[in-house]
Amino acid sequence: MNRSENKQTGNAGEDLAPEFLTLQKYKILGRNISYQFGEIDILAEDRGTIVVVEVKTVKGSGWGNAIDLVRHKKQEKLRMLALEISKDYPNKNIRIDVIGIDSGKISHIKNAVVG
Repeated sequence: MNRSENKQTGNAGEDLAPEFLTLQKYKILGRNISYQFGEIDILAEDRGTIVVVEVKTVKGSGWGNAIDLVRHKKQEKLRMLALEISKDYPNKNIRIDVIGIDSGKISHIKNAVVG
């Protein structure tokens, strides 16, 4: 799969994930929020908790499970992004969730990356 196809697959997953979260009663606060050291795919609120959501999408089985692609380096980046977001929401709990989309099947891990 080339870079363009990867981007299309990722974009498709990032469009599915907010729909899924909305059905789970999350409030979507923003998408693709950029910082100098990374990007938050989805920022949401779940019953008063601010949630940084990382979305990984895999089409086919050659790469393994989508959730498994959130490796150590990405987890560190997500922790930094959560810390940055906490400055905007000083009195709220912050959580990091990961949504994996494997050939259209959605997996959601709450509190997937712990600070």
